[in-house]
Amino acid sequence: MRASYLGHRNILIAAATGLVVLPACLAAIYENAADLPLSQYDFIIIGGGTAGNVVANRLSENRRHDVLVLEAGVSNEGVPEVIIPFFCTALAPNTAYDWNYTTVAQPGLDGRTMVYPRGHVLGGSSSINYMVYNRGTIEDFDRYSMLARDTGWSWNAMMPYMLKHERWSKPADNHNTDGKYDPSIHSPRGMTAVTLGGYSQAIDDRLFQTTKDLKDEFPFNLDMNSGRPLGVGWTQSTIDSDGKRSSSATSYLGPEYIKRPNLHVLLHAQVTRLVMTEEIRGKPSFKEVEFVQKRDGPRLKIRAKKEVILSAGAIGTPQILLNSGIGDRTELANIGVQPTFHLPDVGRNLIDHPLLSNIWYVNTTETIEKIVRNSTLFGELLSQWQNQHTGPFVHSPLSNQIIWSRLPKNTSLLAGRDDPAPGPNSAHYEILPVNGFADEVPTPGTGNFITLATIVLNPVSRGSVTLASSDPLTPPNIDPGFFKDPLDLAIMREAVKGATRFLSGPAWKGYVLEPYQDLAGADTDAKLDIHIKKHGRTVYHPVGTASMSPRGQSYGVVDPDLRVKGISGLRVVDASVLPRVPSVHPQAPIYFVAERAADLIKGSW
Repeated sequence: MRASYLGHRNILIAAATGLVVLPACLAAIYENAADLPLSQYDFIIIGGGTAGNVVANRLSENRRHDVLVLEAGVSNEGVPEVIIPFFCTALAPNTAYDWNYTTVAQPGLDGRTMVYPRGHVLGGSSSINYMVYNRGTIEDFDRYSMLARDTGWSWNAMMPYMLKHERWSKPADNHNTDGKYDPSIHSPRGMTAVTLGGYSQAIDDRLFQTTKDLKDEFPFNLDMNSGRPLGVGWTQSTIDSDGKRSSSATSYLGPEYIKRPNLHVLLHAQVTRLVMTEEIRGKPSFKEVEFVQKRDGPRLKIRAKKEVILSAGAIGTPQILLNSGIGDRTELANIGVQPTFHLPDVGRNLIDHPLLSNIWYVNTTETIEKIVRNSTLFGELLSQWQNQHTGPFVHSPLSNQIIWSRLPKNTSLLAGRDDPAPGPNSAHYEILPVNGFADEVPTPGTGNFITLATIVLNPVSRGSVTLASSDPLTPPNIDPGFFKDPLDLAIMREAVKGATRFLSGPAWKGYVLEPYQDLAGADTDAKLDIHIKKHGRTVYHPVGTASMSPRGQSYGVVDPDLRVKGISGLRVVDASVLPRVPSVHPQAPIYFVAERAADLIKGSW
């Protein structure tokens, strides 16, 4: 699905001419470091992504604080693929908006490497993701609280930040949303737009009929963002009422905020390392930031007076720390980096959600294939989005529903093992429907399809981010460690069986025809395992590489206030601090972490 409509790009560009009006207030977003009005800032935020822009917005509320955001990527403004939700699959890989990473070979995936998208654009991955908005489960946050020994990370303590972040909005088609969500748990007054799907899809009725036909296994859930997501519910997404993506760049750096005189953003600024400047109360301080604006350009430096906040994401943050000599001293010395502070857990504990696309042929032409194979229809729908902000382009290609499931209570898979889920109200796996062909290969030229992607939500396997070279501009080694632990493979196998059971309901009789290609022959556990290893991949949800741990403990990278252990004036605020991956898509939890982090930082100054 990712590559399925790239042949229509000329239509997209032509129709998008005049589509986006650039705000006049872009004076605070700079492309050349020489144009920055200040030589020092109170706070320097490395990474203008999901978390970094939240922190920038909140810290710059105090006009006495000068705030600089260093973003390695390009502007999000005027990019149709970023703005129009349906085109999200065109943003990675091999584009200017992606870091274009590749993993190391994965033994659990038959030795294959994988592309590993991360946002290389203002807004970070909130500008290139598929916009799914899941808060997480009550048990996810209560587990964070327990692991950090800090009640401030519990669900109840984090709820105000959830509401502070969210701006509940009407869907683009303004349809009646009664019975599709619980308004009592949402806020219309926050920052990032969140809404239900603004376009009815052909499979909607069948999906919800299945919650009646197979209600014991797949019950209807009114609102998956209640903290108890199990069942089938309506997808909530970071899309506004005009059918446009709502990212950290469009919300937290929106026109009314970016014009603040004390908030500056520099694009094309890739940080190479942090420089130790002094010792404060016996702790080293790294308040000088070194960066480049092009690979062969000069190394530039700028200094923070109060704090440096690393928000470069679960890949970029550990890479910058390691390039700065902050990590395992032996490993750093072996690769030619001068160690400056021994913190061995930097880059360890990489956790990501494995995904598998399970595809079936269907007896209809009302699927995504109808759009991507017809240039005339594609152009008409783009014009409809441009002129009316309605139609299928107001939503991502994902379906309007998500299915959250657990292994049976009597499963033998967990015999002698701890349950990897944080509690009984959190899912072991997700089933993500798509009304069409959804895979990393191009859509076939004939046939119509339904995809039920399956995702392992609490993987036991762990990976790492390590340096590939002493050159700070060389991409790091990314090892998500997929299926290192056989339990993850077994849960994925059960997820595929669950997806098959879902389509066995009466609502799908005569509609679903047969499995597509390799799935058709995967009729035993052994064959399913072969299928999973051959086709499994990532859903792009890395966390954990600068993990939070209790104060005073030698393991982990940051304390519960997100200060880097043993270092003064340096914090991490992004997905890397989460010690476990949430049992959901992690975009929203990262926003919430950043909201709380901003309060923690403001409380120190």
